[in-house]
Amino acid sequence: MLAEHDGRVLLGRQPQFSSGRYSALAGFVEVGETIEAAVARELHEEGGIRVTDVTYVASQPWPFPSSLMIGCTATALNDRLVIDTTELEEARWFSRDEIAAALANAPEASFIAPPRFAIARTLLDHWLATSPRRDA
Repeated sequence: MLAEHDGRVLLGRQPQFSSGRYSALAGFVEVGETIEAAVARELHEEGGIRVTDVTYVASQPWPFPSSLMIGCTATALNDRLVIDTTELEEARWFSRDEIAAALANAPEASFIAPPRFAIARTLLDHWLATSPRRDA
């Protein structure tokens, strides 16, 4: 899931990620929980943010039996993070230009984007294609 605030998106990194790699945050839907509620809960648990306007973007099979990854975006009510360090090593907000540079594998990119087969990459591609430029 990607949370957006003021033209930036929240990405995080787990300790097992290769150096410099960031990705969308992730979690699980609990029994009896809607997708929208799961996105809001997980973003609050992992990043300490509250969100609205959860929107489905895409899905992808997960390599475990009977599992499906569901990609969503949401709008964060503010950008103050309280990171759950048992889940994430770090999380931060990235600008549109930083996302574009990472997706293009530019030498000046501030992070390494998720691989093309990952739903996190699908979410970043979608966000970049549909988010309005703020500097235009």
